[in-house]
Amino acid sequence: MKKTLSLLLTALLLMSLAPLAMADLGPEVKLVATLTAVSTDTHAQAMKVFKEKVEELSGGNIKVELYTDAVLFTQEEELVAVVGGDADMTLTSASWLTTGSPWISMFTAGYVFKNYDHMTKVLNGDIGKDVFERVSKEQGLLPLAAFYLGSREISLSQDKAIKTPEDLKGINLRMPNTEAWLFLGRALGANPTPISFSELYLALQTGVVDGQDNPLPTVESAKFYEVQKSITLTHHLVDSVWPAINTAKWESLTPAQQDIVRQAVEAARQFCDDTNNEREANLVAFFKEKGLSIYEADVDAFTKHVTDFYLNDPISDSWDKDLLSKIQSMD
Repeated sequence: MKKTLSLLLTALLLMSLAPLAMADLGPEVKLVATLTAVSTDTHAQAMKVFKEKVEELSGGNIKVELYTDAVLFTQEEELVAVVGGDADMTLTSASWLTTGSPWISMFTAGYVFKNYDHMTKVLNGDIGKDVFERVSKEQGLLPLAAFYLGSREISLSQDKAIKTPEDLKGINLRMPNTEAWLFLGRALGANPTPISFSELYLALQTGVVDGQDNPLPTVESAKFYEVQKSITLTHHLVDSVWPAINTAKWESLTPAQQDIVRQAVEAARQFCDDTNNEREANLVAFFKEKGLSIYEADVDAFTKHVTDFYLNDPISDSWDKDLLSKIQSMD
């Protein structure tokens, strides 16, 4: 009888504590996340992991409405929408943040990061934390981590090897429509042409552009290989995408809610990074099976050309050169 009573009291105590624990999180919160990424992209799937994890950890106290495929906003609109409070979260990157923070163009330059390990050590470490907090103060948008997209390569609708920047002369290369992206296209030696990601497949199919640059996992998930004939491995940008939240929205969350969001972001990051590293390792063979030619660029020639292009232009005047040196000296 005593044992039964003890178990009953324990059960009642746990039942009374569960609502209290949820109440301690603060008022219920809804986060609207807008993505232009297609739903099959690894980083879009990672945000699904984020949604599931944050709702699980919060016991439903935090709910996430996730929209992919540019359903709510175009690639050019989504950052403005989140900063303005028309949505709460998105995936962005340094290249989309240079208008409000010119100094961050340092992270958009080609060949700043050596590889995945180097990139994630920088952006998901103390340096990244300082960078993200500065962005938040300047733009009202707080990046929470850096998800690995893969190393950006150049793929063309013609079968052509791109050994040096000279081989890109006259090539209309699609780039996202920001000055930072367009500058990178020029630094690579191409004629950069701004086209929204959601319009890119058709632009490649109809010859509006000659090629595009994206990580191999994106080329596969967006099926660009269906309308292209060759890929040159330039490794010109170790690319990442940053889950970011409206700063005012972030500050409205309780510390407990913020902690849950960060835990969920980390779970999503690990999923994205592990998946893209694995996909990258297997996709060269996949593209060859699909009939594409795969070429290796002269990376040393590209590195020198791209680095000199940036350092000899006013775009680098706002850079923290000491920080850049520190980053480049890291293993």
